[in-house]
Amino acid sequence: MITTLLSSGIFIVSIILFFVLPDEVIEQSADIAKSMSSTASLILNLVPFAFLLGLLFLLVYNLHERSLLSLTTSRTKVDFKRIFFSFGLIVLLTLVSFGISYATDSSEIKWNFQPTKFTVLLILSLILFPFQIGLEEYLFRGYFMQQIGIAARNRWTPLIITSVCFGLLHSANPEVGELGYGVMVFYIGTGFLLGIMTLMDEGMELALGFHLGNNLMAALLVTTDYSALQTDSLFKYTGKENSADTLNEMITAMLIAYPIILFIFAKRYKWNNWKEKLTGIVKKPATNIKIENND
Repeated sequence: MITTLLSSGIFIVSIILFFVLPDEVIEQSADIAKSMSSTASLILNLVPFAFLLGLLFLLVYNLHERSLLSLTTSRTKVDFKRIFFSFGLIVLLTLVSFGISYATDSSEIKWNFQPTKFTVLLILSLILFPFQIGLEEYLFRGYFMQQIGIAARNRWTPLIITSVCFGLLHSANPEVGELGYGVMVFYIGTGFLLGIMTLMDEGMELALGFHLGNNLMAALLVTTDYSALQTDSLFKYTGKENSADTLNEMITAMLIAYPIILFIFAKRYKWNNWKEKLTGIVKKPATNIKIENND
């Protein structure tokens, strides 16, 4: 409870405030955020994640007396090749998908490239986004998934709880106000994708790479007036938003792309025994007993 409240209390409070505060207060806050420069907004939104990630690591290491490796993976060391492969896969899929969309109809997509501003965005994104995705992944797919799994003694309970909570974490995003609460299906679905990756691969490396690649592409490639982060990206969507059509497109893309991504990972890393890894029993960790030889 101490670790949970200290490392994620700010998000819990923000979600509660989002649901209890009057709509006019929420709208005023959104207007203030939009009035800020994109650089200032990016820094203000992402810097807190660096402090919270450091706090989570300190609590796990000192309060729980656990190594950060045990929070990351079941392997003897972090597999950075997995991180890079997952990162490259989502970047490639995003670029291909955007390229097809742009070639089909580019009338509502404006070239938005400004060399100086984009360079600043690129540098800040490479520095700050690893902290943001690091906190979300280590908190949900690392700390919560392991702690809930030990408490529930199974794998499906933490998968469901962490995926739903991951979606709720994004409930205050401007996209929800613009597209409606149906977009939560996308956020929760993404939580399930990342959770399945983690359980099947016995580590967070794939989830870390995927999440980082996804968020970097969201910041660098295309921005909209209702994005959670307003950035000086390469392109900007200028069309009048049809929330129903956009929501349907997002969910359809998710239902098609996510199974393909899992299939690629399953083939590359030879995943098997899906039922056991996603719904099986979690055994109580063995206690290390020091045996002295009196001979």
